[in-house]
Amino acid sequence: MIEIRAGAPSDVAFVIACIRALAEFEKLLEHFHATEDALARHLFGAEPSCELLVAELDGERSGYALFFTTYSTFLTRPGIFLEDLFVVADARGKGLGKALLVELARLAVHRECGRVEWSVLDWNRRAIEFYDSLGARPVTGWIPYRLEGDRLSELAATGSMGVRPFRS
Repeated sequence: MIEIRAGAPSDVAFVIACIRALAEFEKLLEHFHATEDALARHLFGAEPSCELLVAELDGERSGYALFFTTYSTFLTRPGIFLEDLFVVADARGKGLGKALLVELARLAVHRECGRVEWSVLDWNRRAIEFYDSLGARPVTGWIPYRLEGDRLSELAATGSMGVRPFRS
């Protein structure tokens, strides 16, 4: 039996292990720097920046979806960005991925979101076929950009000519 539930602090170690497995699968282990403390703080701290759904198969944690809220100015509605969707190897093909996405879609509809979106590696044919089977479609014409690490810090340190820095 599949159960989808909200994540809890007791799920953090399981999710970190899954994130490591995901990084290995995606051949990105050199970029894996996740810690339980940081994930717990971002999921369950004073100002959470992401949310977690956990999939259980016959009472065993077997997958998760980690996501956060976005906003579309064109729709003037919030959205959900699915950062990770992961099912442990032994539980794949049993409907957990679909169950997680169904619950995420329900949550998006309940929150009056205009869309749910995510990224997938272009070589991950199995995932692409799965997403296509659910009615999801790739977004064409957009190129993802990213600032991180030293380049992010360097840009932040440059300041703007004559503009007082914003402090939240």
